[in-house]
Amino acid sequence: MAQAPWLSRFITVYSTLGTDNLASLSSIYHTEVVFVDPMHKVEGIAALLGYFEQMYQQVISCDFVIEEVLEAPTQAAVYWTMTLRHTALAGGKPIKLDGHSQLKMQDQRVIYHRDYFDLGAMLYEQVPLLGTVIKYIKQRAGQ
Repeated sequence: MAQAPWLSRFITVYSTLGTDNLASLSSIYHTEVVFVDPMHKVEGIAALLGYFEQMYQQVISCDFVIEEVLEAPTQAAVYWTMTLRHTALAGGKPIKLDGHSQLKMQDQRVIYHRDYFDLGAMLYEQVPLLGTVIKYIKQRAGQ
């Protein structure tokens, strides 16, 4: 079964997203989109574009590899691996992060997007002293 056009466009945009083409986000999101991640909640396309522009200011590179897609008629779950290089994290070295996105569609555009990922692995573990403590706690909890 072929993917719905709205979902196919979403995957294409995120597979090629970079600092030079953030405006392409407006082609996949509804004007009244609600976007939620572990750090923020933004409502409306203007707020979403502003959020991404702010986030990408110190990004060296950010690549998404779509690992799996579960699709229903008006929603989908997209499982991905992100490789992020950021000037303020891990000394600019690549950080790999697995996550997934819950998507809901209206009028052939994404009206609701919620990301799930380990914020600690992305941010806190990249801070020298704090990262060591968090990794130790995770290791101890897993025993």
